[in-house]
Amino acid sequence: MMAVFGHGRLRLYLLRLLEESPRHGYEVIRLLQDRFLGVYSPSPGTIYPRLARLEEEGLVTHEVVEGKKVFSLTDKGRAELAERMDELAELEQEITASVQDIAREVKEDVRQTVRSLRQELTQMARTVNRETRHESREAWREQKDEWRRQKHQTQEEWREQKQEWRRHKQHWREDAERWKHEWRRIWEETWSLTGLPDSPERSAMANAAELGRVLADFVSDIRDDVTRAMITEAALADCRTILDDAAAQIRDRLGRP
Repeated sequence: MMAVFGHGRLRLYLLRLLEESPRHGYEVIRLLQDRFLGVYSPSPGTIYPRLARLEEEGLVTHEVVEGKKVFSLTDKGRAELAERMDELAELEQEITASVQDIAREVKEDVRQTVRSLRQELTQMARTVNRETRHESREAWREQKDEWRRQKHQTQEEWREQKQEWRRHKQHWREDAERWKHEWRRIWEETWSLTGLPDSPERSAMANAAELGRVLADFVSDIRDDVTRAMITEAALADCRTILDDAAAQIRDRLGRP
């Protein structure tokens, strides 16, 4: 853009803008920004000294309006502008060409920016997809590990319960065996014939003692079977009926009413 406003060109274009309408310095700067699509933005340090110089040469004058210097073209300024109309026309064509070049550059910059943005968005989407898949795999691994841990914990608990049940079963067997021996001992002591003379009574008591041992063995065997089975109320009632019948038959055999 500085090639457009070479020596004396910016001075000429300022006269052109002031011919259109009186303007203050900030308005001149804004018009130049708009004309060049914001790419060229002259500073106040560039514009105000040139306006002051034009005023010194008698080409422009100013008046203060609401605290601002408003510059307007003088007759001398109009005369110089009229003398340089051909140069001004050439400058307008150059400015128009420059603006077109700027528009093409801006358009290309926009296209490049859009392409870059599209590429960034595509790359971002791929990255997000990879991260999402990675997170999904990690979540699946964690869930799988948790299932395995719970399964292992359940198996360990089941093993412990099984071992505990085996210990209880062993205790039951040991208790049953002790009970069986104790039952025999009690019967033998109860029906002991030590010190009794040979007599029919002694023989009867010996038979009674043998029957007691048989009954003790029977009770011990039944108790073992009961501890190994889940007895129900109906099964218990049936067993009571069977035992009552057996007791009645034994009484009949013994000749008791």
